[in-house]
Amino acid sequence: MFEIEIDRTACDGIFACLARDGRFVEDETGLATIDADAEGVIEVARDDERNSVVATVEGNIDDAQLAAQACPPDAITVREVDT
Repeated sequence: MFEIEIDRTACDGIFACLARDGRFVEDETGLATIDADAEGVIEVARDDERNSVVATVEGNIDDAQLAAQACPPDAITVREVDT
């Protein structure tokens, strides 16, 4: 299991992440978020205090890591979590 965190302050809507991982989508404000209905996504929560979106995901972490690496402003963090 792992988490994907998107720093919405850093995200500038380039969407390189969308091309690398289908769980990433554009939201209504033109920034990246995680599709709550995508395969493997357990939960998506918005943290307004930190201006971020955090998704808990199970399955293959590789595509999420590629999406994070492709993000020019480094707005995406992927980390494994204990189950």
